[in-house]
Amino acid sequence: MYRIPLFDLNFDESEAKAAYETIRSGWISTGPKCTELESKFSTALNSKYGLTTSSCTGALHLALLALGIKDGDEVIVPSLTFAATVNSVRYVGAKPVFADITSINDLTIDPEDIEKKINKRTKAIIVMHYAGFPCAMDKIMEIAIKNNLKIIEDAAHAPLSEFKGKKLGTIGDIGCFSFYSNKNISTGEGGMLVTDNEEYFNKAKLLRSHGMTTLSYERSKGHSTSYDVVGLGYNYRMDDIRASIGIVQFDKLRKDLKQREMVRDYYIQALSEITEIAIPFLSVREFVSNHIFPIVLKNSIKEKRNFVREKLAENGIQTSVHYPAVHCFSIYKKYSASLSVTEYVTDNEITLPMYSNLSNEQIVYISNTFKNIFS
Repeated sequence: MYRIPLFDLNFDESEAKAAYETIRSGWISTGPKCTELESKFSTALNSKYGLTTSSCTGALHLALLALGIKDGDEVIVPSLTFAATVNSVRYVGAKPVFADITSINDLTIDPEDIEKKINKRTKAIIVMHYAGFPCAMDKIMEIAIKNNLKIIEDAAHAPLSEFKGKKLGTIGDIGCFSFYSNKNISTGEGGMLVTDNEEYFNKAKLLRSHGMTTLSYERSKGHSTSYDVVGLGYNYRMDDIRASIGIVQFDKLRKDLKQREMVRDYYIQALSEITEIAIPFLSVREFVSNHIFPIVLKNSIKEKRNFVREKLAENGIQTSVHYPAVHCFSIYKKYSASLSVTEYVTDNEITLPMYSNLSNEQIVYISNTFKNIFS
């Protein structure tokens, strides 16, 4: 057991009670709780449509299908992301084209490199709002409009995060969110797709459940006694047990994010004297989710980063790495890319503990441990 874990689940008796009440209701698969969560989430984001899914991966796949991305198309993606961002592109037969990140101070996809990678086969861009911090969406949307490209926002880290007053996930064509166990909203497994486009929503909803024209819950209410299968769909549904947990988690979210904001502020204060590290996104003044707290070692190599992590672990501090570069995975080496900033960051980034009840005393301990390591 670590003295300070990387993540702390924000659960109490209310999640257990919600799940129990759903089980007692007699309806545990996709039904009224999913509909309630979709409404709560999309309303909070000021988005017209929300669709619960079994995961953010499923949402990304449905988004690409809804946008008509297919075999032979190219989609520009970051490499500093979880593999699912890129895997979803391969699910539809398209080619991922990797773009670099901006700098060690901004770990989001670089608009200038996006523009360099566009050709006649490019059909879409997937941006990933790293740690909940916004990509340069004004520049990216300008590029997309100029080149007639679709935008999918991988907002797995970013529920309620903002960019110039707009919620992340609502700026492009489709936004995708994660409710995995370590996310700001946790249902164990789960996700959400949001869009303002009725056509994209209807197609995603159809393909979410085997291409069936009606769901079991709709038929149970007498709306229909039969169904047709009109598309090659998937089983990307969320169940009502998870949705009931998600509703409780969502109701806690804004308070949790406000507390995380204070945790980040204290981290910045405590770490400010350590010249060997960079804290990304220091210039960002938007309201963000602070899903994780990354730092990057300066003038470093991978072996040094690994040594620092080992020393932190010896002192009871759990850390992680977000992320190994996707373009370096064996499966993606054939899509060759030279991404110098991404490769530096993936070798020298350390993710420190981040959760709403992380105390100032714990942050001071982490900071002092860093100082001892570097001295």
